[in-house]
Amino acid sequence: MVEHNNTIFKLLEQAKKKGESAEVFYLSRYREPVVFEANQLKTLELQETSGVSLRLIKDGRIGFSSTNIIQDTNILVENAVETAPFGPIACFEFPNFRVFNPVQTNDPTTKLFPINRMIDLGRDLVEKIHQLNPEVLCDSEISKNVTTITIANTNGGFATYTTSVFAISISGTLIDGTDMFFLGDYVLSCNPIENTDELVSSIFTQLENGRTIADPVNGQVDAIFTPRGVASAIIPPLMSGFNGKSVLQGSSPLADKLDQPVFDKNLSIWDHPDLHMIPGSRMCDDEGVSSKRIPLIGNGIVRNFLYDLQTAGQANKESTGNAHRSLSSPPAPGISVSVVYPGETSFEDMVANTKHGIVIEGLLGAGQSNILGGDINANVLLGYRIKNGKIVGRLKNTIINGNVYQALKNIKALGNDSKWIGGSLKTPSIYCSGISAATRE
Repeated sequence: MVEHNNTIFKLLEQAKKKGESAEVFYLSRYREPVVFEANQLKTLELQETSGVSLRLIKDGRIGFSSTNIIQDTNILVENAVETAPFGPIACFEFPNFRVFNPVQTNDPTTKLFPINRMIDLGRDLVEKIHQLNPEVLCDSEISKNVTTITIANTNGGFATYTTSVFAISISGTLIDGTDMFFLGDYVLSCNPIENTDELVSSIFTQLENGRTIADPVNGQVDAIFTPRGVASAIIPPLMSGFNGKSVLQGSSPLADKLDQPVFDKNLSIWDHPDLHMIPGSRMCDDEGVSSKRIPLIGNGIVRNFLYDLQTAGQANKESTGNAHRSLSSPPAPGISVSVVYPGETSFEDMVANTKHGIVIEGLLGAGQSNILGGDINANVLLGYRIKNGKIVGRLKNTIINGNVYQALKNIKALGNDSKWIGGSLKTPSIYCSGISAATRE
């Protein structure tokens, strides 16, 4: 770490001589996955990567460059200088030194977790799924990841933090002639995960609900989005509307709706990046701006948009600490940890109160629809049909259509079954109307 910090400050010194100010973003990642394919152990790997990117402001414009060869600082600086004349006008200043509120995201025991125990976890998980149904072809991955990020700039700003992630995923395919039944789930934690009962229970429920194929469904239906369904169908188009860049460009349907009631009065969603031991949490964003809790929707009212330094400067706002970036691309605003506040209705009661509807667990190709407009238009990867208060089978060859803004305007119920999805979203099931379904014969 000391060697890397020396390289970072050397790079800043070189960059300062070429422009007005500069920022260095350093990332190192350790990853060790154990992969099972078609029920068998396939690979064990150790992956270590690191790199650095540089933003340089010269003559009021932003130059950018990145490399995985950290020692080659001269070329990095020269490349940033060369791109500056073609870069955007800088509408911000890099943050000064500040003391951050600590957010715990690293468990040292995650990296030390033995590989042989990870292998045992994978084998045990596949075996338990086979006990449910021996015909399921299972793929699984158990991985431990440790990422360290360091941000420093010529204004004295400096931040460094480490995040550990232990992840277990399981996906299965059940083939019967031309019918392919896809199952799956995953869990993430900053701490080691040694119990796979949650995943086994999830697969069991999917097998039970989907063992038969339901009759075709067409037309307007009520839709219950499970937590995984919310993550797949609702959150991506919804959060794009809160992106400060989309708001600034006028492409967000929420651009002129700040402080106005747009959604159901029972809907509240916050960005909570300060929750301890949650993989998506962090003490600061990828520009060294302090993280903080931000209400996006409060009782149906649009409360805030998400900004990084550049979009905030263009909009005459302050950064909300929501800059996200990779090594090869400049920062952009985005959500850190979405928390959808729960309701009081159980999933079972939602189903029991539905005469004609569907349950959505996951979509395929949702990203190809008009996300900025809030459209939901995709094939159902896993979902079920509801008739007269009961799940009667799995949807096959079904497409759903709708709009997230319309669906969330009059919510029929919010579940009491909140669940963490992927370490960056906590949500209950959401019961909506105004969804269209069509089955291809």
